[in-house]
Amino acid sequence: MVYFLIRLINFAASAFNLFLLVYIITTYILAPWHPVRRSLAQVFEPILRVIRRYVPPVGMFDLSPLVLILLVEVLRQLLVGLLSMFL
Repeated sequence: MVYFLIRLINFAASAFNLFLLVYIITTYILAPWHPVRRSLAQVFEPILRVIRRYVPPVGMFDLSPLVLILLVEVLRQLLVGLLSMFL
C-alpha cells in the first residue's frame, strides 16, 4: 500500500510539472483565447498569482513557474520521505 502511495505521489508531481511546462510553452506559442491555453490558465494562474505576490519579476522574467516547480518537488520529497518511514 505504501509503495502504491509513493508511486502515486511521484506520478502526480511529475504530471503537474509536465502540464505546467506545457502551459508555459503555450503562453509563448498560442493566442490568449485559444481553448487549450485558457484551460491550462484556469488551473495554473490562481496558483501562480499567489506566488507572484511574494516573488516579483526579475526584469522581464517571471520566476513564479520555477518557484512552483520547486515547491512541488519539495512537497513530493517530504511526502515520499514520510511514507518511506513506514516501509
